[in-house]
Amino acid sequence: MDHGIPQCFTSAEALCASPEVDAVFITSPDAMHLGDCLLAISHGKAVLCEKPLAMNAAEARTIVGAAEEAGVFFGVGQNFRFNHSVEWMREQILAGRIGRPQLAHAQYCYPARSSARKWIVDPELATGGPIADVGVHCIDTLRYLLGEEVVSVSTLAHSDEFSGRVDAISTLQIAMTGGVYANVTASGRALYRTVIEIIGSEGALIAENGFSVDRPVEVVLRRAGDVVESVTVHNEDGYTRMLDAFAAAFHGSGTFPSTGVDAVHNMRAVDAAYGSWRSGMRETP
Repeated sequence: MDHGIPQCFTSAEALCASPEVDAVFITSPDAMHLGDCLLAISHGKAVLCEKPLAMNAAEARTIVGAAEEAGVFFGVGQNFRFNHSVEWMREQILAGRIGRPQLAHAQYCYPARSSARKWIVDPELATGGPIADVGVHCIDTLRYLLGEEVVSVSTLAHSDEFSGRVDAISTLQIAMTGGVYANVTASGRALYRTVIEIIGSEGALIAENGFSVDRPVEVVLRRAGDVVESVTVHNEDGYTRMLDAFAAAFHGSGTFPSTGVDAVHNMRAVDAAYGSWRSGMRETP
């Protein structure tokens, strides 16, 4: 009540059972998503669930199937789909300004050891390390930008004394439909950095800080090394735009672009990435 919140509940069950609640935003650790989503869905609540949706693709399919069967509105918090930098890049690709996409790279680095989410190195609670935590953002964003799907994944990664059984640093070589070859790099042992690059037959798009929400982002369109166009945007309202879009779609206005079906595709790619790390072989989703 100190913050003027009109409703306060002592349990997830009580929250989901309340007739005052229309929708639930699930932000619990990864391993709790399955139970939390199914609980909210069983009470007929619309659900927005944080990424990664589940511990694996099988759990993700269970969640999405339950939402479809119950007829409840469901979305996943892949918030970077709502970044102005990603939006502008997607517009240029759809307009054909770089020709046919051929190569793509998405990178997300952050100092995981200083994260307040101590559970992200616990394999009982976390889907994995940076591959699952931020690599899933990279995979989802490339799928969204290119309109292509993951065909196969080859992973190089390692863990360390802090990460234990989950990954600490990784690189994923991804074959996608449309003949696109992508590289996703994710590190929990570097200073913060994000970048998105799409190379096409007629040009290239590069966004340093492409995923960033706390500073201006310059997106550059180049052809043969020359700058054709450069725009500077700010993604500070990305989370707000995601929540507003979810609310609007829930009320029947517009669509929400980060669906449960998308999340299943992402989880299949993450499963393949971890499968490749274990097997040392290229894996298919």
